[in-house]
Amino acid sequence: AWAADLKVVHTQKTKDAVITLKSESGTWHPGANAFVLEFTSPTGQPLDAGKVTLSTSMTMPGMAPMIAGATVSADKAPGHYLGTISFPDGGTRQVTVAWEGPGGEGSTRFSVSVR
Repeated sequence: AWAADLKVVHTQKTKDAVITLKSESGTWHPGANAFVLEFTSPTGQPLDAGKVTLSTSMTMPGMAPMIAGATVSADKAPGHYLGTISFPDGGTRQVTVAWEGPGGEGSTRFSVSVR
């Protein structure tokens, strides 16, 4: 069960959706992280995003990018998705969120600092 007072990690606006990444601390840290993704329409209505994926990558000089995928599942509330992801260490991650469902489809990228 999630506390109602989740803090925003990042909000990303696209043409058809507003995606808000939230966690209890408002940050991601090395180790296991639980998070919520909220999808709303630009007018603020819950958006049924259907199948949602979240993955991250971090480029390291002279090394292959470190890639981490999240486990994401739909919550009971429309437009709410619960996820978990693990990071071996800190650093800025490029986050890609993609969705395909009744509310439309798309993808977006943004940066999140793991600290």
